[in-house]
Amino acid sequence: MPSFDVVSEVDHHELTNALDQANREIGTRYDFKGSNASIAHSGNALTLEAESEFQVKQMLPILKEKMSKRGIDVDCLDLGEIVEMNKRARQPVTVREGLDKDVARKMVKLIKDSKLKVQAAIQGEQLRVTGKKRDDLQQVMQMLREAGLGIPLQFNNFRD
Repeated sequence: MPSFDVVSEVDHHELTNALDQANREIGTRYDFKGSNASIAHSGNALTLEAESEFQVKQMLPILKEKMSKRGIDVDCLDLGEIVEMNKRARQPVTVREGLDKDVARKMVKLIKDSKLKVQAAIQGEQLRVTGKKRDDLQQVMQMLREAGLGIPLQFNNFRD
């Protein structure tokens, strides 16, 4: 019986490369000269740090551009509040991975409401969709892409 998994993952190697490129551009840009602005990275947490709130806001488009050029969907970024203290401004950014329960339930509801002959099961941080026809599974993929759930989705482990 054909099946596939719906996941939300980020390629960490590409993320590291995008961060390195963004830091390199920030270091060479004229408006950041001598400001010690940088993007720190640990696990799924990023920290944009600069001398002013304005500079932090200028760093975000650079980061998004480098990520999109590397093939990383920028919908995975969850932006925090900009905090200013001690003449420094910081903005925490979280890289979201995996399907949380609410989004997975919403996806299951969308699939059931579509009246396609497929079954969806939540398995940890992924969603397994099975059906008898390959065309039904492809329709489910298209429907989930168009649903606009606010997170990047990948479809893997497609089996016939």
